[in-house]
Amino acid sequence: MSTDAIVILRDDHREVRTLFREFQKSSTTEARRSQIVGKVIELLTMHTYIENEVMYPEVRALLPELEDDILESYEEHHVADVLTMELYGMNPADERFKAKTMVLIESVTHHMDEEESEWFPKVREKLGRKQLQDLGEQLLEAKKRAPRSPAQPSALKKAVDAVVS
Repeated sequence: MSTDAIVILRDDHREVRTLFREFQKSSTTEARRSQIVGKVIELLTMHTYIENEVMYPEVRALLPELEDDILESYEEHHVADVLTMELYGMNPADERFKAKTMVLIESVTHHMDEEESEWFPKVREKLGRKQLQDLGEQLLEAKKRAPRSPAQPSALKKAVDAVVS
């Protein structure tokens, strides 16, 4: 497994995209959609946590010229956090479950596309391989302690911090 921070984050994106595609298939059953959303909530809760706790602060300190990109990413994470929290408390039979999930998919896909096409190349260009590996190791360590549910205290703190910051 690579310890390059960008590779780690892209791998997370790939896993989430696969689940999004499966959710969107018309043949996917309600029960399977419920499982998919549960897994998406877990993955996004962990992913936004490690980016917010490690990647964004470190890159912001090292590359202040990317601050606007980072601030936008924090806000996009906040939107994802709100939607995952709402979905966490919903039943797949709820009238707005599918619609809310589709909004989450659209929002997160936009965020991942923007990171991969604009932000990651800038970060890779300006940080050396060693710095990206060090960041990757920090991401992997953060992943071990990352919340898996939006109801966990560290996930709630992250959501509150986004509102009051």
